[in-house]
Amino acid sequence: MARAILIVLDSVGCGAAEDAASYGDEGSDTLGHIAEACAAGKADRDGLRQGPLRLPNLARLGLAHASEASTGKPLAGVAKPAAPAGQHGYGVETSQGKDTPSGHWEIAGCPVPFKWGYFTALENSFPPELVAAMIREGELPGILGNRHASGTAIIDELAQEHIRTGKPICYTSVDSVLQIAAHEQHFGLERLYELCRRTRVLVDPLRIGRVIARPFVGLPETGFTRTGNRKDFAIPPPNETILDRLAAQGRSVTTVGKIGDIFAHRNTGEEIKPFGNAAMFEAAVAAFERLPEGGFCFLNLVDFDTEFGHRRDVPGYAAALEAFDAMLPKLEAKLRPGDLAIITADHGNDPTWRGTDHTREHVPILAFGPGIGGGAIGRRESFSDIAATIGQWLGVGAMGPGRAW
Repeated sequence: MARAILIVLDSVGCGAAEDAASYGDEGSDTLGHIAEACAAGKADRDGLRQGPLRLPNLARLGLAHASEASTGKPLAGVAKPAAPAGQHGYGVETSQGKDTPSGHWEIAGCPVPFKWGYFTALENSFPPELVAAMIREGELPGILGNRHASGTAIIDELAQEHIRTGKPICYTSVDSVLQIAAHEQHFGLERLYELCRRTRVLVDPLRIGRVIARPFVGLPETGFTRTGNRKDFAIPPPNETILDRLAAQGRSVTTVGKIGDIFAHRNTGEEIKPFGNAAMFEAAVAAFERLPEGGFCFLNLVDFDTEFGHRRDVPGYAAALEAFDAMLPKLEAKLRPGDLAIITADHGNDPTWRGTDHTREHVPILAFGPGIGGGAIGRRESFSDIAATIGQWLGVGAMGPGRAW
């Protein structure tokens, strides 16, 4: 019986979607613009990386072909082999959004059938009645922030006042999200989690996708740093996902990174949550190696998005892509005949784009494994095609609205 592993390169989009203009993202292209910057020498950083984008393993599997199929132009500086070893194409999101839950749920076979709620006001973003309820439920002296903001910037700005007053830092973005930042020692990590749990209930009627705990540490003298103890409190998917289907049939499932949070811990199996792309990749490879026949491993690599996309760090993003590419052979060496590996993304986060938010983009799809021949799978009209393909491959039936390739 086959096994499967699905890797989501968080935010590695490959060209603006047809409806990108309605999101303010027409012309965005996360992967393409990073490659162009590298080829032009604009993504060099001493001690980090130099020159054109080096992705030999991803290119071998068909990444450059997938990107060009999406955008109609070559991926600058990345060699395109005549015959890729992997199946390659790109996916189009049908859900209304450019956020993490929408992308992941659709990848798992459950497109979002409703419109998310958002906090659209740039200042005083949260309704007064919600703020009052948060203060009451959390037994708080008040809150700080209450606006659209970059997480790192608002923590730098308000951390000292937070420590002095005990008021948590609350902020949002163009995504359907309410984020709460607090110091792990001065406020308390478990207290922050409990505040987020209570806030999750308060925002359910508003259809807010996620409440995110953003713990940090540090001192005014040395600066403040977010830790790896982030925790997302998400709405559960409204319909069946590939995780539900596999659990119903008694299959072994391992989820790595923030997958458990994204799916509200519903049928997410063994959850492993190390910190950093490299540690998460190593954990996923180890988990996949011990996975029994018929099992499934689901991995999210979030650093592309949080550390580099939102921070508009082009050299850092390029270096992270190159680091992932260099790790890929370790996974390929663990694949057995019958195994399927898929690499994709959930949305874009073009680090050359205006603002600090996600971008509405197509996503690359690469599928490979022993005995799986290369070839174009073309344009996939829904991310759900991925779940349909995995379901068919693992023998639990093609599921959701997607079509297996």
